[in-house]
Amino acid sequence: MSDVTTYRVEGMTCEGCARAVTAAIRKQVPDAFIEVDVLTGFVRVGREADEAAVRRAVERAGFTWGGISESR
Repeated sequence: MSDVTTYRVEGMTCEGCARAVTAAIRKQVPDAFIEVDVLTGFVRVGREADEAAVRRAVERAGFTWGGISESR
């Protein structure tokens, strides 16, 4: 998928963390493409999602926002 933005999220250590981040983002942007990689700390989200909404979701889930890692 080329219309995604990759964000850095710190503090994820397991699949439970990935599910928590995914659920939090899904609450803010229900139809967004979301892909979480715990090993790298990257979260890829479809561009239909507003960066501020993704940030709020990540922080409300208890993780540290690292900002945009790369955009494609």
